[in-house]
Amino acid sequence: MTSQIDHFLLYIATERGLSTAYQLSVRQSLDALAAWTETKKVTSWDDIGTADLSTFLAQQKDGGMSASSLRITMVHLKIFFRFLVARKVTVADPAEPLLPPRGDLHLPETLNEQHVATLLESVDVGKPLGKRDRAILELFYASGLRLSELCGARLENLDLDEHFIRVTGKGNKTRLVPVGGRACEAVADYLKNERPGLVKKKTSSWIFLSVRGGALSPERVREIVKQRAKAAGLNQTVYPHLLRHSFATHLLQNGADLRVIQDMLGHADIATTQIYTHVDQKGLKSVHQKFHPRG
Repeated sequence: MTSQIDHFLLYIATERGLSTAYQLSVRQSLDALAAWTETKKVTSWDDIGTADLSTFLAQQKDGGMSASSLRITMVHLKIFFRFLVARKVTVADPAEPLLPPRGDLHLPETLNEQHVATLLESVDVGKPLGKRDRAILELFYASGLRLSELCGARLENLDLDEHFIRVTGKGNKTRLVPVGGRACEAVADYLKNERPGLVKKKTSSWIFLSVRGGALSPERVREIVKQRAKAAGLNQTVYPHLLRHSFATHLLQNGADLRVIQDMLGHADIATTQIYTHVDQKGLKSVHQKFHPRG
């Protein structure tokens, strides 16, 4: 049974191109299931039924696993057993009927539009690294990039004339993301007037460079965002993913289609993007309570 797990992990690594972190997460889930089957004296994956998987998940929950982690584990079980059926290791798919557990809905934090404007406009581009840091903040908010996507952004994938950038996201999937006008201006200003001074002999084509001429690390970018927010006088803790949440929320509030937002964020599943509809509904409720005579 363990060999089938190894075969599956090899499959998602080589044929699906999924990240090492995702592979480790899947292994953790399947190793836990394999350990559980040993206690039940199960010797074949074909001997496991839907009731068995439900019992396993229930024991995981009783052991303290959160609803979100249970949902992730269930996804791992579903894709694993789908793989076993496709390879004719099992006849039926016991994971297919499983329903995801309900859990509390945790809405993402966001900045309002005024706070975003305050943050962006507070950066003094006349000071050292000001143009770079302004461009970083503008690009985060204009395109909703993940931290890893911004750190990995390269010059050859940026088209300021067409207002697009090509980025590589989760699962090594690439996508084209629009870049707003102001972000294009900020990035162009940085590329022309500040980046050349950061270039060293061994500098590659990373868009955003450190003072040593190398690519900025995720830790350094987080620090830049945090420091710039503090300097802008924002009391809220600001981090790169907060700007991504704000990007999506403001698009939705201003009438953008959810499917378009899904594409720009690089979400494989529309359900992931739908969290922003709850954020918007929360805002509508507060407006109703404030302005309706009987709110």
